[in-house]
Amino acid sequence: MALGRKSRNVDNTTHEIDPNLSIQEEGQYYDPESNGEKGGRKTSRIAGVMGESDQDSQLGVGKQLELEATNSIKYRTCSWQKTAALLFSEYICLAIMSFPYSYSVLGLVPGLIVTVVVAMSVLYTSLIVWEFCLRHPELRDVCDVGQMLYFGWTWVWYFTAAMFLLNNTFIQGLHVLTGAKYLNTMSGGAVCTVGFSAIWAVLSFFCSLPRTFDTLSKLATLSAFFTFLSVLLAAIFAGIEAHPYGYNSPGGGKTGTLKGNPIVLVIPTAGTGFVSGMNAFLNISYTFIGQITIPSFIAEMKEPKDFPKALWAVTICEIIVFSVTASIVYVYTGTQYNTAPAFGSLGNELYKKVSFSFMIPTLIFLGVLYASVSARFVFFRIFEGTRHKGNHTVVGWATWAGILACTWILAFIIAEVIPFFSDLLSLMSSLFDSFFGFIFWGTAYMRMRHADYGPGWISNRGIRGIAGFILNVILICMGLFMLTGGTYVTCQSIVDGYKDHLVSGVFTCVSNAL
Repeated sequence: MALGRKSRNVDNTTHEIDPNLSIQEEGQYYDPESNGEKGGRKTSRIAGVMGESDQDSQLGVGKQLELEATNSIKYRTCSWQKTAALLFSEYICLAIMSFPYSYSVLGLVPGLIVTVVVAMSVLYTSLIVWEFCLRHPELRDVCDVGQMLYFGWTWVWYFTAAMFLLNNTFIQGLHVLTGAKYLNTMSGGAVCTVGFSAIWAVLSFFCSLPRTFDTLSKLATLSAFFTFLSVLLAAIFAGIEAHPYGYNSPGGGKTGTLKGNPIVLVIPTAGTGFVSGMNAFLNISYTFIGQITIPSFIAEMKEPKDFPKALWAVTICEIIVFSVTASIVYVYTGTQYNTAPAFGSLGNELYKKVSFSFMIPTLIFLGVLYASVSARFVFFRIFEGTRHKGNHTVVGWATWAGILACTWILAFIIAEVIPFFSDLLSLMSSLFDSFFGFIFWGTAYMRMRHADYGPGWISNRGIRGIAGFILNVILICMGLFMLTGGTYVTCQSIVDGYKDHLVSGVFTCVSNAL
């Protein structure tokens, strides 16, 4: 079992890759910043090939396809359309329904500005991830990327692996929590909440069993489509119903004191605290930031150079869907009646149940997707170079199922210990998205430009070098701010939630229905 990949020393004294090497394939080293002919200029690796041996290096995409041609389970099978479906399912998700809450804190105009700025920063850093993966096609996931970025240090691989697995498991926990909310909402709390959480975790485990993204991409398309219908219905229902939930009723609204027609804030209200403002920002950031899975997706693409097609399609749809639906729901539910997720703001019980029900495929699939990414990560390390990786064997399938079972048990525990939807989103965003959304990719940009242009790359490239350096320093600083300030405010918010008795406690039977 190979944990932490060794970096073999190679000659990096030149700034071009030998076109005769097997890792150099047509269009493989396209440079997004090049204005040259199709395929761009040749670009450089930042380090030697990562791997235990020449066979393990995996070299180019073409060689990888050739090596797995005789396997019964093939991994590099995704077209850019199938990859787009995976991205759609990852981004067009339940977390959209936290946007109205964020807008209620930040104000509508600042909320929309934050939405667009975060979306464009994620698009930019995702293109950096793609470029980095093209230069180093042997990298299989973000842990390999992290180790290569930070000079091949083994401890970086372990640190990244821990964050990678925790991030994915927290996302699974979020969907166990929300699955229990859904079942409680539909049934009126017919079963203990812990029981509903366990039922959802078991259901998700069985849905996680397919071993390739090609198989999951078919489910991803269905998931993204039903999520779009769900948020569309929520926006329509919010607009046509007479009043939001809790309107002018005793104990109505967030505090039980705000009554009257929905209040829409164009800018934040005076006295908005740092904790609530940062939480709102982190909720938005979490929904957009998904670069952690991009290396894994690219590793299963037949033509990795086509990845930007999928990325641009998803980003454009994200900005439109997130901004429009969140604005409509916020305008009709207002600041005082808004909840996260926003289904709970709907006053008509039938409207709430119908719109929430269309979210079922996503509630299941997105947790399944991250469980699969985690299981692949561990499974490939255990069975690299053996017949169990690419063929149907009892040992292979038993191990795969065992890894998945462990992730879903941990997800169930997380869902019961941190039963706050909004705070759980914020905690994941501050702890993990700070690295996987910003810090890693600002570093990757600088290392790639250093490899291409040498130590003086900032001055050698003129205004482009200076602007690129400043932008990526800002991204790194943004990540550090999320990690420090974001983690503080999220932990404080969780403590405040328990103090204010917003939940009954851990592993509780009390209904968490919307």
